[in-house]
Amino acid sequence: SAITNAQQFIKIQESYGSFDSFIWSYVDGKPILNQFQTETDIPARTALSDQISKDLKKLGFKFVGSTIIYAYMQAIGIVNDHVKGCHLYANK
Repeated sequence: SAITNAQQFIKIQESYGSFDSFIWSYVDGKPILNQFQTETDIPARTALSDQISKDLKKLGFKFVGSTIIYAYMQAIGIVNDHVKGCHLYANK
């Protein structure tokens, strides 16, 4: 699956100019700022991660379930899930 995903990644780069452009197009280039009060309020997946996962699978990617995609979205900053009381909440 690593080889398959790398091949699909290259295809997306060729089509969109970069994987970054592709993935950020789902949010029009603007991060989602959630307003959770506690860590337990943060979901493991969302409708958007479901959609991105579905689209990547259609493109031939493997092991890109919604939970994995949501964690990726958090890691790259597409979604800000810092709780409102966190000192990083306003800085993102």
